[in-house]
Amino acid sequence: MIKFFKPEEEQLIIAAIRRAEGATSGEIRVHLEENPQADALTEAKRIFRKLQMHKTVDRNGVLILLAPEKKEFAIIGDEGIDKVVEGDFWEQERDLLQGYFQKGHFCAGIVAAVDLVGEKLKTFFPATRQNENELPDDISYGAKDV
Repeated sequence: MIKFFKPEEEQLIIAAIRRAEGATSGEIRVHLEENPQADALTEAKRIFRKLQMHKTVDRNGVLILLAPEKKEFAIIGDEGIDKVVEGDFWEQERDLLQGYFQKGHFCAGIVAAVDLVGEKLKTFFPATRQNENELPDDISYGAKDV
């Protein structure tokens, strides 16, 4: 198993996911992959399906994938959110993460990205009375979690 985040950092990330998802019907997952066989974007697409993120009711799941050993990451959204965000939204997210990661602030970068994604999801997919949590909020790790 990949040991990348300290337990307290994991808790900060999970808290950010729960905070963001509390205001939206959208779903956010963070996944760390050890030794991916493909580039981060291709791997993110594979993991997205393995985690069944494409099965949310509004198709508004967002995955942040980190491949620490390769020093790569990707952030992708399902077709529901993809249809409504500005054309450069995912590039903005990528640039935000990259800025944090270049300074070695991985946890802070993930939390900032989750916060920004949460704001965007809240705009287009506000929480409903029955705001069911369709996917786990924990961080998934490598093959064991998918």
